[in-house]
Amino acid sequence: MRSFVAAMAMVMIANAATAFEPIPAANRINGVAIGCQAYSFRLFTLSEAIENTAKAGGKVIELYPGQKLSKENPVAFNHASPAELRSTVKEKLAKHGVMAVAYGVVGLPKNEAESRKVFEFAKEMGIRVINSEPSADAFDTIEKLVKEFDIKVGIHNHPKREKDPNYKHWDPNWVLEQVKSRDNRIGACADTGHWIRSGLKPVDCLKILDGRVVSSHLKDLGEKKHDVPFGTGSADIAAVLAEFARQKMDGPVSIEYEHNWEKSLPEITACVDFVKSWKGGAK
Repeated sequence: MRSFVAAMAMVMIANAATAFEPIPAANRINGVAIGCQAYSFRLFTLSEAIENTAKAGGKVIELYPGQKLSKENPVAFNHASPAELRSTVKEKLAKHGVMAVAYGVVGLPKNEAESRKVFEFAKEMGIRVINSEPSADAFDTIEKLVKEFDIKVGIHNHPKREKDPNYKHWDPNWVLEQVKSRDNRIGACADTGHWIRSGLKPVDCLKILDGRVVSSHLKDLGEKKHDVPFGTGSADIAAVLAEFARQKMDGPVSIEYEHNWEKSLPEITACVDFVKSWKGGAK
């Protein structure tokens, strides 16, 4: 009996050692784990996206599947990439003081073997949150893997699709219905810009999802419904940040800037600066 108890204790210790710590304070700005979704630099390579994130002042990044690795080695980087490419990305991240904390938007199918590949990649890369738009029948598989790997999953929202009434992810009430009885590590990836495009107010959506927001694609939209620097559009970014703080949402907040693609760095930097100067931030 003693040997069995000792063995179980060792298993528990080993499992605890593999659990991720929260994103460090050193990788936060004003208390917010703010950085870039690499898709903001989709016309550039992943290597350049990491460099640009650092230039903008971000200390975390969300990788997305399929971005070219570098000009010298223009292969697609994703969860199927071999160990040497993963090591190359880790070295690049470390060089620029940027931590990969999220990955998406990526498919998480009901097929456990396929979804497991994404989780294994995330674990190796130190990624805390996988952002996805899974079908309702995949949640049992996702919950099993979330518990096994201690990695969160954020249900991402694109805009409402008038020609596709079966697309429900835009609706925070639908997302809440999918996750409310699940492990708390399954929640929403709050895309504020796409909520606006769906005719919704971001803060209202966050309140619907109270306590179940695990990550965000943070956007501010102008009159023409394209991205603008934080604080200059209709999203009320200060109120969004305050709501994150009220809910104690400590997951990654990715600036996904989908405008002025070739020369958006100054505008993305302005977004980071907005968070730096936000009065409700960490004291």
